[in-house]
Amino acid sequence: MSDLPDLTQYDAVLFDLDGVITPTAEVHMHAWRAMFETLFSDWDIQPPYTDADYFDHLDGKKRYDGVAALLRSRDVEVPWGDPSDAPEADTVCGIGNRKNIVFSRVLREEGIQAYPGTMRLIDILDAAGVPSAVVSSSKNAEDVLAAAGIRDRFPVVMDGMVAERQHLPSKPAPDVFLVAAQMAGVDPSRTAAVEDAISGVQSAAAGGFSLVVGVDRGAGAQALRDAGAHVVVSDLAEFADAHDSRSGSGSA
Repeated sequence: MSDLPDLTQYDAVLFDLDGVITPTAEVHMHAWRAMFETLFSDWDIQPPYTDADYFDHLDGKKRYDGVAALLRSRDVEVPWGDPSDAPEADTVCGIGNRKNIVFSRVLREEGIQAYPGTMRLIDILDAAGVPSAVVSSSKNAEDVLAAAGIRDRFPVVMDGMVAERQHLPSKPAPDVFLVAAQMAGVDPSRTAAVEDAISGVQSAAAGGFSLVVGVDRGAGAQALRDAGAHVVVSDLAEFADAHDSRSGSGSA
């Protein structure tokens, strides 16, 4: 696909983490499913939790906002609580913390590897002098990057911890992408953003980024386009292949 935009022509590329740089979205999905299936059973909540709930209510959002959105979809309201709530607490924060125990255990026991296609693209960007940054709603972003051994590749990491300190709203609001661009010292109108979540694509599009790339890891190509993606790929290796094709550096 040599007709893909040349990402080396942008001032920077801002990458979502889960599902774009690392396959942690799958770990998140499994952790959410295990936690909510138990919760729904204990509380007799109907209809049952499905993977569609992940994409509709959780994917790309800050942890507690996702919990509140999913419970609201079942007409269930609980107190918000506080981020320091114990995992056993029947609050939005307590339920979110409950899920994170499962996620942290899997990450610790199994580790994580970055997508090879994404790292190929980041290598190309580095060689061209185009900085890469991380824009993640996850409070686990630093741990995930460290577990994957790639924390040093990103001078700017805008994650859920930073967003909480600065009181930034969740994606699909544009704030996290706009602040990340500010941290990187670049203008959104000359910057590309890469996302796999519908809410993340909406966030980057609302921020006025010059190019919004959707990576279809399950949200659906058309849904990503409808959310504002200018181009959709199944893997960022497609951009690396296009670059190699343009430069004549591909293998025979």
